[in-house]
Amino acid sequence: MSVLLITLGVGLVVASIFIIFRSEIDATVERDPAARSRLEIIFLYSGFHAIVAYRVANLLRRLKIPVIPRLISQISRLFTGIEIHPGAMVKRGLFIDHGMGVVIGETSVIGNNVTIFQGVTLGGTGKERGKRHPTIGDNVVIGAGAKVLGNINIGNNVQIGSNAVVIKDVPNNSTVVGVPGRIVKREGVKVTAITLDHTNLPDPLAQSINKLQDEINVIENVIKDWKQRKRMN
Repeated sequence: MSVLLITLGVGLVVASIFIIFRSEIDATVERDPAARSRLEIIFLYSGFHAIVAYRVANLLRRLKIPVIPRLISQISRLFTGIEIHPGAMVKRGLFIDHGMGVVIGETSVIGNNVTIFQGVTLGGTGKERGKRHPTIGDNVVIGAGAKVLGNINIGNNVQIGSNAVVIKDVPNNSTVVGVPGRIVKREGVKVTAITLDHTNLPDPLAQSINKLQDEINVIENVIKDWKQRKRMN
């Protein structure tokens, strides 16, 4: 009888998680080719566990319950390697891939269908109080090791490359690469689907260097032609 009750209890909990966290589970299935089933995600995905713990801690914080929300956050960090402050505002469809070392600060705001890879920091830049962490729009992909710092706004459909350091606002439909982060506009074309390729992004510095090298080559050729004509004369 006790085994039956335990089984029913576990089944009820799993069913509730399926319903409450459906958008996060669906996001993981859609964006992680390694995901074999929804049950696997519920029981084995540390990124998903961190989101569940955050939702509980955030609810308790909004109910003005002291200490316990931060305690849940720290326990979650211990087991998942992911720290999401209970005060952060996270909408639906967040997918944290692997996630070790991810830090999401207290006043961070994260939109719908955001993807975050391991080692990402949404942090502050000093000891100021109030809103001091980034606001992330919808359908944003933040590559591994990227740092988004300060009270800045990241627009919708933005890609942030691996290890980029972003300290300024980023408009919609852009990519950001480098240290400090440099914005590359996508010719104003709206990105309608989430692309998880956060490594093969444009490098504006390399493009500028290549353009400069092309101009140097042209000048060198002009000088060579001039020298040859001078010898012939």
